[in-house]
Amino acid sequence: MSAMEQYLSLKQKQELALKPKMLQSLKMLALPILELESYIKQELVNNPLLELREEKDEDDIDESNFEQSTPESSTPIEESDMSENHLETLAEAEELTEILDTWNEYHSSYEGWSSDSETDHTEALIRYEENGKEKFLEQLFPLELPENEIDFITDIVDSCDSYGFLPKGFNIVNLAKKYLITAERAEGLHNIILSLSPKGISARNITECLMAQLTEEQKQNRILVGLVSEHFENLIHRRYQKIASAYGVSEETILLAKEQISKLDPKPGLRILSTSAVYVFPDVTMKLIDGKYEIIINDHITPNIIISPRYRKMINRGYFDKETMQYVRERINSAKFLIKSIYMRMRTLERVSLSIINHQYDFFYLGTGQMKPLTYAVIARDLGVNESTISRVVKHKYAETPYGIYAFKDFFTSTAGFDDDYQSVSRQKVKTHLIRLIETEDKKKPYSDQELVELLKAEGLNISRRIITKYRDELGILNSHLRRQ
Repeated sequence: MSAMEQYLSLKQKQELALKPKMLQSLKMLALPILELESYIKQELVNNPLLELREEKDEDDIDESNFEQSTPESSTPIEESDMSENHLETLAEAEELTEILDTWNEYHSSYEGWSSDSETDHTEALIRYEENGKEKFLEQLFPLELPENEIDFITDIVDSCDSYGFLPKGFNIVNLAKKYLITAERAEGLHNIILSLSPKGISARNITECLMAQLTEEQKQNRILVGLVSEHFENLIHRRYQKIASAYGVSEETILLAKEQISKLDPKPGLRILSTSAVYVFPDVTMKLIDGKYEIIINDHITPNIIISPRYRKMINRGYFDKETMQYVRERINSAKFLIKSIYMRMRTLERVSLSIINHQYDFFYLGTGQMKPLTYAVIARDLGVNESTISRVVKHKYAETPYGIYAFKDFFTSTAGFDDDYQSVSRQKVKTHLIRLIETEDKKKPYSDQELVELLKAEGLNISRRIITKYRDELGILNSHLRRQ
């Protein structure tokens, strides 16, 4: 029997394969407006058939209408084949022209649309405060978890200290009962939190925090795992010889392992608990006109895409051999798909925006300043699309409203508690009530968190004391002792 045997085996594997064009369309859907414009400009570089209107005089464009003329190619090829290819290419180019003309007419129908592609976006950039914790939780949306599990995870993250650790003695299983989640599922959800970036958030101790950050390959290394789980104290106090003896290896091996562990973050919470300011350009404008909201897509580049006049003339006269003609047809098809993808992104943004306005009616039409609980799943069902589509639309996009600039994700808020009719109450609504109560309190005798609970209960909002404390901290409001004047 040979030492090495060769054999064949069959293995079934389910895999979703997306075509390059589909990937391009999904990528464009996720891009915010400024990145989309950069992406389109790069596509124009890759496709010489297209260019921006500003690059040529309009006289050149008008003179370049397609005509079905006899090819004048000096290349000696079969005339019948060339003529057929030429006519097909002309037909496809004419179709692309019609698509571009229709697209430009559709775009120009928007009130406030500007054909000036040189619009200075820097003048419209707006400062937006971005919460690191909310950005961390955004990673959950593609997982399509049910609302009670999202709320459970949010509660856990909110309970972490500034370093990202849960308080000593924190019982995840007991918290899970409140959200009707089994103990086994609660641990599974906790592992999901630990795996989000930065890894280790919500750990109950330093071992759990560092273990979450090890790669699968590193977890197979008994020395690395042992240093984190059993000999961490010895590692901190540089008892390398003692550790080496325990594993029967050299001190140099322990030092190499120590170098890998030193790259882990023992305080991952510091990376998400800060609020940072970013400058954004709104992707859409939600404008109230005659009592009804209109959605304006702030896109100043795509209406100016045209077919290159130079290529129009070359296609018209047939100055191509077969290979070049095939290349031109491929570029035409690529251009048609690009425009269609831009249109689909625009329509999806418009539909999502209108759906959000319908579900947040009080905020938009009554100006209450309060959001109702809303999830991606609700909008997805409303539009008949996958929840991941809503996630792509919402990601890194902003809307200009009559009440200011909002990130799309701001319109989605989880449940903080219930009112007297056991209807869900949003986090944002509770925060609005908290601000109002604290702003009007007696500064010499400010409300304690428990008193705030009672006051909200009197207003029909049943919110726990822990939630009040958590939201007060998020709002940057001091406790009653420190607020006393």
